[in-house]
Amino acid sequence: MRMHTPRPLVVDTLIALAMVCMAVRLGQESVTQGWPELDADAYVLVVVAHLPVALRRRAPLVVFAVVQVAGVAYISLGYWPVVSAFGSMLALYTVASVHSARIAVGCAALMAAKWVYGGVISDSRFMGWLVGQALLFCSVLVWFGILARRSRELAQQLRAEQAERARREVAAERGRIARELHDVVAHHMSVISVQAGLARFVLDSDAATARGALGTIEDTSAEALEELRRMLQVLREHDLGGAAGSPAPMPTLARLDDLVQRVRAGGVPVGLSIQGTVRPLPPGVELCAYRVVQEALTNVLKHTRNAGAQVRLNYTQHELTVSVTNEGEEVNPARVPAGGGHGLIGMRERAKLYGGTISVGPRAEGGFAVRLTLPTSATAARWKDERTR
Repeated sequence: MRMHTPRPLVVDTLIALAMVCMAVRLGQESVTQGWPELDADAYVLVVVAHLPVALRRRAPLVVFAVVQVAGVAYISLGYWPVVSAFGSMLALYTVASVHSARIAVGCAALMAAKWVYGGVISDSRFMGWLVGQALLFCSVLVWFGILARRSRELAQQLRAEQAERARREVAAERGRIARELHDVVAHHMSVISVQAGLARFVLDSDAATARGALGTIEDTSAEALEELRRMLQVLREHDLGGAAGSPAPMPTLARLDDLVQRVRAGGVPVGLSIQGTVRPLPPGVELCAYRVVQEALTNVLKHTRNAGAQVRLNYTQHELTVSVTNEGEEVNPARVPAGGGHGLIGMRERAKLYGGTISVGPRAEGGFAVRLTLPTSATAARWKDERTR
């Protein structure tokens, strides 16, 4: 059930009416306090000194001026000054909460002068106490008004910062999605391109090889569509607040065999070796390692000629090390984007996101190498930071 917040004008109108009622009730005690009894003119001035407060948010200075003039007129007729004071006090607070401190202090001086004026025309015997009371009340009202204005400004700044942070998070999420799409499309399309070229080349001379290439294209395209469908499902669930059910799992290191088989089918001999005790890792770490291997093998397909590759995984107590080496012919420099393409940037960003390190570059003995080291848990990440200090 949705709750509606009352409108400020409604709230201020109720406050103004309550202040009028309270002032009228207090005015009936004037005689017992030694002041003249209120007549019709006095009651009209009491209403004018309080009712405009209903518009205090829309025109603070105008409301302050009106209630001050009504209060001065009320005091000048010799009535009890306290009865007309409530509206001007709230009006002063409102001015201080909206306008600058200089304007608020000026209005406070006017209200203090009215307070002192009431003591002068009533020939008060406690003039010193009255002046002190006027200064104290006006100072407190201005101080609370300034605090309210600063709190409102801080709240606006906080909302602006939250909106900016949300915008940055959306931009980061878009970047992550772009990297995921790059990883999915670039790898699978590279395999499909190589296999399509092979099928066309041997279509007339080796039908069996051509059929095998077409089968690889079929499997690879189906997997690409499945990953794209999975990503779209995640996006759709994000838009619907997660109402569409659980998304399909993202790729893990258990699927490296399938990845290597596809690259082998593309004509690149790839070896896979695993050292250490294989164990489940956090999903983000597994996805990071899988995507880095995928991107590295995609680069082998796109940028090398007649070169094999070797994928090595090494599980240790605190870390997972992944290396992909192109063990044959050097990478064709004419086909590698200067400064690193989106794939290389994506690999570095993934490694940084999970507290890992990555090195990408040519090998001294020829070829190319990618080496990724990832902490396997938050504890391992802290252990790594302490070890490198």
